[in-house]
Amino acid sequence: MKMKRTDERIPKSETTLEKSNFMSDQMVKWCPGCGNHAVLSSVTQVFPKVGYRKENFVVVSGIGCSSRFPYYVDTYGFHGIHGRAAAIASGMKIANPALSIWVNTGDGDSMAIGGNHFIHAIRRNIDMTVILFNNKIYGLTKGQFSPTTPTGSITKTSPCGTIEAPFNPADLVMGAQGTFFARVADNIPRYMTEILEEAALHRGTAVVEVLQNCIIFADKTHAQVTGREFRDDHQIQLAAGQPLLFGKDKTKGIRLNGLHLEVVELGKNGVTMDDILVHNPSDPDPALQIMIAKMTPPHFPMATGVIRSVEAPSFDRLMEEQIARQKAGSPVRCVDDVLNSGDIIEI
Repeated sequence: MKMKRTDERIPKSETTLEKSNFMSDQMVKWCPGCGNHAVLSSVTQVFPKVGYRKENFVVVSGIGCSSRFPYYVDTYGFHGIHGRAAAIASGMKIANPALSIWVNTGDGDSMAIGGNHFIHAIRRNIDMTVILFNNKIYGLTKGQFSPTTPTGSITKTSPCGTIEAPFNPADLVMGAQGTFFARVADNIPRYMTEILEEAALHRGTAVVEVLQNCIIFADKTHAQVTGREFRDDHQIQLAAGQPLLFGKDKTKGIRLNGLHLEVVELGKNGVTMDDILVHNPSDPDPALQIMIAKMTPPHFPMATGVIRSVEAPSFDRLMEEQIARQKAGSPVRCVDDVLNSGDIIEI
């Protein structure tokens, strides 16, 4: 994994920080067995790895189970209102570029009521890390269907089965011109920590979708991907520059056949390693990345890891540069310059 540079605008810690430095003294009120616990553990491991001063981390959230996150990390935090986390975080980063901004949001919080804020933060490429907890349900409000709930699901608000087509978060992010998208499962914490660290060092909006399990209202909703009995054949962990191989013995792979992907097996029908697609997350053209992100069982394994990571100017840096240029070329240096400009009448 190619690691990127930390943000030179954010002060580095002068002391060595540990996971314990970021653990809150507040009681964690998520249900026992909830996937959120794994995310919390990974985030508190990533913060000291990134190496910024503790007081320069800010955790921002909206409303939902995942949005209690600011209470459970010992950093600055802002618990916002439903769907507004991306807007609040955008303002914070623009006003103070010396902050490392982390947004914690759910599939409903980000893609339903917060949809506009979410896609425009991505389009602007504001420098922040967004962790999207996707449990395919509204958990805090007791089990209504969300924008990612599979069609036909029986929920509190769809007793006859939902008839909506669900969002694929990857489609939404890349359709909004996103520069970084990754996906991880909540039951592989070490891998999650690696991916979150890479997201933290991305220059721009980094979105990490976590396949998170809600044991109360959508238990095992990701089981076909994350379950031990399915994981080898239904999940593929991506690595830049590496072939798309999966299966217990890594004998299955993904091949590009014309305009479509297909699953092939090494050694059968003349298939060799030369036929297997090699992952390139840094390709500016997202066409193949979108195809990889859309793969789902049972016909394909679901892709996890960094799917897209490209370099592009962030909105906050462009704004800083624009303000600096205007200041350098402006004759106005203080309020007196404004008051003494134009027509002056002496009495």
